[in-house]
Order: sequence, then structure tokens, then C-alpha cells
Amino acid sequence: MKYRLPLLALLTLSLVAVFAFRFEDDPFSVILKKMEIYNKEYQQEKVYLHFDKPYYAVGDDIWFKAYVINVQTSRPSQISGALYVELLNEKDSVKQLLKLPLVSGIGVGDFKLSESFVEGNYRIRAYTQWMRNAGTDFFFDKTIKVGNSWSNKVFTNASYTFEKKNTAQQVNALIKFSDKDGKPYASADLTYDVQLSFRSILKGKATTNAAGEVDLSFLNAQPAIYKSGRITATLTLPDGKKVTKDILIKSTANEVDVQFFPEGGNLVQELPSKAGFKAMNSSGLGEDVTGTIIDNEGQEVNTLESTHLGMGHFVINPQPGKVYSAKIKFKDGSEKSFELPKALPQGYVVSAVNTAENIQLKIMISQGLLNKGELKLVTQHNGNVYFSTRSSSSKPVISTVIKKEDLPSGIIQLTLFDGENKPVCERLVFVNNDADKITTTIKTEKESYSPREKVIVDLSAQFQTKLVQGSFSVAVSNTKSVTPDELNESNIFTTLLLTADLIGYVEKPNYYLNNNNAETRGDVDNLMLTQGWRRIIWNNVINNLSPNIRYQPEKSLVVSGAIATTGGKMIPKTKVSLFSTSGGFLSIDTLTDDNGKFNFDGLSFRDSTKFIVQARTLKGKRNVDFMMNVVSGEIVTKNKNTGDVIVNVNDALSGYLQQSKNYFDELTRRGQLERSITLKEVKIQEKKAKVQNSSNLNGSGGADAVINADQLQTCVTLSQCLQGRVAGLMFRNGIPSLMRNNGAPMQVIVDGMFMEPSFLDNIVPADVETVEILKSIIYTSIYGSRGGGGVLIVTTKRGGNNNYGASKYVEGITTFVPKGYYVSREFYTPKYSPESTDSAPDFRTTIYWNPLIATNENGKAQFSYYCSDEPGIHRIVIEGIDMFGNLSRAVYTYTVK
Repeated sequence: MKYRLPLLALLTLSLVAVFAFRFEDDPFSVILKKMEIYNKEYQQEKVYLHFDKPYYAVGDDIWFKAYVINVQTSRPSQISGALYVELLNEKDSVKQLLKLPLVSGIGVGDFKLSESFVEGNYRIRAYTQWMRNAGTDFFFDKTIKVGNSWSNKVFTNASYTFEKKNTAQQVNALIKFSDKDGKPYASADLTYDVQLSFRSILKGKATTNAAGEVDLSFLNAQPAIYKSGRITATLTLPDGKKVTKDILIKSTANEVDVQFFPEGGNLVQELPSKAGFKAMNSSGLGEDVTGTIIDNEGQEVNTLESTHLGMGHFVINPQPGKVYSAKIKFKDGSEKSFELPKALPQGYVVSAVNTAENIQLKIMISQGLLNKGELKLVTQHNGNVYFSTRSSSSKPVISTVIKKEDLPSGIIQLTLFDGENKPVCERLVFVNNDADKITTTIKTEKESYSPREKVIVDLSAQFQTKLVQGSFSVAVSNTKSVTPDELNESNIFTTLLLTADLIGYVEKPNYYLNNNNAETRGDVDNLMLTQGWRRIIWNNVINNLSPNIRYQPEKSLVVSGAIATTGGKMIPKTKVSLFSTSGGFLSIDTLTDDNGKFNFDGLSFRDSTKFIVQARTLKGKRNVDFMMNVVSGEIVTKNKNTGDVIVNVNDALSGYLQQSKNYFDELTRRGQLERSITLKEVKIQEKKAKVQNSSNLNGSGGADAVINADQLQTCVTLSQCLQGRVAGLMFRNGIPSLMRNNGAPMQVIVDGMFMEPSFLDNIVPADVETVEILKSIIYTSIYGSRGGGGVLIVTTKRGGNNNYGASKYVEGITTFVPKGYYVSREFYTPKYSPESTDSAPDFRTTIYWNPLIATNENGKAQFSYYCSDEPGIHRIVIEGIDMFGNLSRAVYTYTVK
């Protein structure tokens, strides 16, 4: 039996009422049922990280709390038990990688920005193994600025201008070099290497002028391909020391690109519709423009003007036989024409107006498609169908209204299906429903405090009329040194409701949630027109195209693999033993299955835990091969947050850097912060050794020195093993460098894989067969620019198989060091009392951080901390979630005088 109600009546029904109707015997109901099954079988996850502050300095700690959400249920995820968090540098290399345990979708972690870091635009990327199936576009990916004044001797400031030279682009760079006090390095010699997309296009020498400046010009012959890069400059200081700086080239032109996006997907002849547009400059930021829409006969049909960050829309009614273009005028007065998408001869248009209370919808149908069957409109959020409605296609215009109070906050996907049940039109609308959010109240005993005075904070949380038991994180900072950028800061609302479901960069995301007035709704609607993306693709559901599942959810830590004879034959039903003495004694046995595979699951261990795996053949012989399963690393994609990247990081953070420098200097004076000391060179001669399985491009043993396994048995880390063994080789926080290069890190290669220099101490010395050190140009030149600072080649005892986590020492036994859980450190906050005699200055930049605050059954929690010595306005930011997925964020300020 079929049920059918008028479109308007169905759209205004409540969720419960809609689902009471079953269209169980028609094809479209089958599609909806497929969607329901798809959602249950392929639930997805998204991640948000709450940080203690928006930017940092070398020497700082980065503190964060992870919230992992089930996309379909909007609740804390129970899918994954582990989260990977990467700290990436400007070269898109992994500097640090943490694996955090998740409990009900919650995890905490931290990064230490040691002295080996340099200033720059770093990224923090977070994902679960299960999220890798959906692709990197939906990973948490945030750009953070890291300045450096504490361990920095040379400060740079670069500015660029651009000139067109026929089809090429000339880039003019003005770079100023100065010390930490702003004094220019005048008449200083330097060498430079200009690289675009890691391709060297210009090398040379120069001398700074009296103002410490150098002018460089270079030609980019392929600006469409080489859009960014860096200048590596090595400056000679007055004392003869050389300092190398990487200076970012964010763009190589000042071009503005304009793209057009018809509402619903297509322009259709003789159907008036909106078309969104977005103008973006070469820095990845929106650019305000004006313009006119003209047809192929030169007639003006409309005008356009961006309203917010280069975005806007205009109305167009395409006519048969006409093509249209937009003549855009930029802020510098120049003009350029762009073609509009070609209009279809017939089709459908879905138009939406997002008002305070409703979504007003209008469906327009071409004359040739009237009476072509029943139309269906599906309203869904994260794959959950909230409304499924039907209407006759007998009229050219259908108007209706959806009440926003019946919809959740977030991106709503409206899909129109034709009479053949094919999706023909789609429109995204953003709903910001305050009733969905936890009301969070922050109270202190008073509004003004003295330095070092104790602050007691009371937190209460309520959702609608119910008290909330939830998990919260709190960050307190002094706005005098940590200036908030309220429109551009990402938070739990902007990430989980908006940007986590969009592909690409969203500029100033908090602007769209700070207010819910008509202007903001119009601007966020233009964002939906121009950048809208959806996780669920209907055609995949209709055609039974299941996602390509390559990665299973990690519920716990696992040690697994397979056992085979030395001839490659799998050994079934043989005993495998697992041993470890790291953090306590562990001894477990299991049997391989019929395919020779074994699995030790349900484990929990810290990172760098070393295991011994033992196996025998069925006859008790030891000549077996181990094939250990290792989780492959995720490819590092280019930074999508181009608008957040800046060239002169130290200048942008100058106020914060001065405050952090005072803090670090005080900690150093008190002996609470370690700094590196360069020792005098000690010359030790080593005899070269022959190297098996070496990946050295010069050939095995083609190096200035070779250290073999016998010399690596009495130390904990590789840097300890190598320190003092090779003339000119030195280590700073585990980073290898050559003395002549003044701290420039060496390239580390492990079994043929290029790794970050800081990765060296992640390798267990006992797993290493040889280390080859390449210092002289006769050996390093083959590695090009990567070998400029020297090369350190590590060959493991199973070298050449790219599995440095496992090493076979004797027959029947192998060692294995899988990635374990990182145990987060505890944030230190001082405690003062009237009797305290500590008179040392307190210049903390993060006043307080606590990621594990839980409200009780009455929805209340309390915490306390002490003010620093720095007067100013202290800002408390609290974010959190309850077990039902309701989100919370509150900001509170008080004064310290």
C-alpha cells in the first residue's frame, strides 16, 4: 500500500511523524532503506582538538584535548580506540607523531617544541585508522604559528612584489636580517637557494646593505605549476658563525581566481536561479570584487558584488542560444572576464532562502519535464534522513517551508529526485540552532584579582531543562600576551558543526557562528553555495557502491603477523610466544591459524615498548621467517589552510615572543629548562666497514665513516651511540648536524626512506646493522639539495625491507617495536600561599590548562589555580560534550591588577 501526503504537509511534520509512514513497496523507499543500512554499516568519525592557546613559541608545550565524534549519531565515538596526532612542519614532513588512547571518544596529549624547532607555520593533523577510509580531506588539520626568540640569533622579514614578463612571472623579494633586539646585520655575506615546489631555480651570493637588507629577483617560467616555495639563506655572522634560515615564498603572483557555482548544481535555460561566486587571491584569502554579467552579444544582464570574504551571489535567467560571462573588477582597478557554467536546455532548480525560523524552498521545473513522474525531496543531516517528501511534477513551481526547529545544527543536505528516482539537484543549508547546545555558565568569586591570587571557578552545565554530566576542557590565558582572534579561531562549534564536513579552507570560521542575524545567515549561505561538500553521495548508495575499506577500527593495540618457513611456506597451528619486560613482565602464547597468521590483541602499552616474538616450526626447528604487520603511515598532503599561512611569523607574534622569552629566561636561570651546549670538536678516526643491504647511492660503504652494530650495543639512543665517534658530527636534542654547518640538520635515511632528522632516536640501536656518515661533497653531492647539510644513512638488521620496527637477531626470534600509546604529561601550575618565599617572576603564557574536568549529576564542577605576575585580562575558555553529543563552549574574562 502506498501513502502520499502533500509536500508542504509532509515537510512541516515532526521527525517522529514522518518516520511513521512507510513506503515499503515502491523503489524510492528501497533507496531510503539502502541509506539507512549504509549509515549503520559505514559510520564515520570526525575529530576536534581543543588547544590551550592559538599560537606558540619554540620552548613551549602544546597542550590539547581530542574529541572524536561519530558522524551519524553525533555522539562521542565508540568506533575507534586510538587517535593519531601529527605535528607537521612547513615542508610537509612529520616532526612528531603521537598515538593516543581514546575512552568514549576522548583523548589528551601534548607536544614539546624543543630547541631544535625553528619558527614557521606548523600543522597539527589528527585522524583514526577508520577515518583513513574516507580520505585525508576529512582529517582534522589545523595550521598553528610557532615563533622563535629564545634560541634564535637571526630574525628575518620578507616582502614580495610581482611583475609579469610575457607568460612568466618575476618575483622581487626584499629580505631584512636583524638580531633579536632589531639591530640589522649590515654588510653581512650570505648565500641563497631559491626553491619553488622543492625545485631549485636560482642560487647565488649577496651582501646585506646598511639596513641589513638584500634584494633578490627571480623568474618563475611556470607560475601555474610552481605557486609557492622558499628561500634558503645562509648568513655569516660577525663572529664568523653561519646561520641558515628558510624564508617562505607563499605565492609567486598576485592573481585572483573567481569561480562560479549555480544553486542546486546547474544553470537551466529559462529558469531563474542564484549563482554563487567566490574570488580568492594567491594567498588563499577571499578578495572583494565587483562586476557585471554579460551575454555573448555584449548585453549586460546583471551586476555582482561580493558581500563577505570574496563571496556573494547573483540571479540569472539563462536564455536559449546565449552564453554568459562575468566581467570582474578587482580592487587595483584591473579587470578580467570569466566564463559562467553553460546552462542545460532543461532540468530542475532548487532555490533556498535561510531565514531566522525557516528554510524557504522553491523547486522550478522546465516545461519539457512537467508530468514526468513523482518528485521526491530528501532532507538529511550526516546521512540521517529527517524528511522524505513527495509531490507531483505537474506544476512548474513548487514552494514549501521547512521549520528549522525540527532540524539539528550543522550542514543540512537537500536532494531532489526525479520521477526515475535519480538525484538531479542538491542544495546545502547551514542551521545554527541554539537549542542544540549546552548552556554553560562560568562564575568566579570576584571580577578582579591580584597577581598570584587564587582563582576558584564554578562551572555549571545544562541542556534545555536537564542538568548535564559531561567532559570539559579549560584553557586560561592572559589576553595581553595571547591576543584572541575571535572570528578566525576554530572551536568545538566551528569544527564539528561546519568545517569538519567541508573540503578546503574556510576563512574566519567563527564569524559564521558568532551571530545568527540576517547578514550572517546570508554570508554562511554563500559559503554553502560556493564551498559546500557532503560526505554522503547518493549515487554510491543507489548503485550499492560500498566504500573501499582498507583500514579497520583500532579497538586496542595489537601485535600480529605471520610465520613461514625460510622457503616461504606458511606454518599453520604452530606456537608463537610474545615477551616484553618494558613497564613490567609480559609473556603470552598463541597458535597460528590455518594460514600461518597470529594475533595478540587486547594489548595496552606505551610507545617505544620493545617485544620479543618467538616461534618454531611444527618440528621444533628455529629456521622460520617472521612477517610482522606494521601500520603504514599516512601520506602527508599539502596544507589546505593556505589562508592561515604567513611569511613573517616572528613579526606577527612579536608581543607574545617577548613574553615567552622572559618566561624561558627565568626558567633557565632557575635551572628548570635545559639548553644545548656545543662541545669542542674531538677527532676520532674510524675504519670504513663494508655494508650489506645499504641504500647508499654512492654504493655500499661509500661514506666518510661507517659505524657497525658492534659499536651500538652500550647505549640507549642512536644519538648517544654516535656522539663523539665521528669528527665534526654533533647532536642537539637528538638532531644530527655537522659542526661546519652551524646546526643545520643532516638528512636521515632509514633503509632507503627519507626521514626527519628528529626521527633518529626513534630507532632502537640494537636494531641497527650500520650507520654511514656522509660529510664531504664527494659523497653528499649525489643527494642534491637534500645532502647539503650532510647525510646519515641507517641500515637496520633487516635493512631494505622498510620494516625497521622488526629485527631478527637469531633464528626463531625477532624483536618488534610497534607504535604504542603516548601518555600525556600533566600541566604544571604553581601554588602560592601567604607563606610562600618564591620571589622569582611568574611569566606564564598559559595560566591554566585542564583537559579532564567532569561535571557531576547536578551539572556542576569546580577547579582552581593561581594568577601569574603579569597584569591584564585573563580569558577562560571552556569546551565540552555530553554523552548524547551535545556541545558546549563558554568564554569568561576577569581582570588581574
